[in-house]
Amino acid sequence: MRILATVSDVLESSTQRAPGEGGDDGSDGSYWCDDCGRRVRDVEVDAEGLDRDGDGVPLCPDCGEAMRFERASGSGCAC
Repeated sequence: MRILATVSDVLESSTQRAPGEGGDDGSDGSYWCDDCGRRVRDVEVDAEGLDRDGDGVPLCPDCGEAMRFERASGSGCAC
């Protein structure tokens, strides 16, 4: 029984974040390119210097197609 409790504790702690560890940078999700699979976090779009279409949607730096925004759910990463 103790082995199950230990495994449960390890799995539970692997999904929790320590205070100050990620998630506090203002990110709401990521932009994805459906054509080539490229992912760029929303807070990194300007830093990467991505072009935008007429509606302000970032264009994929690899293929030039408009990227799709995917909102992060919960406190996990948007990967």
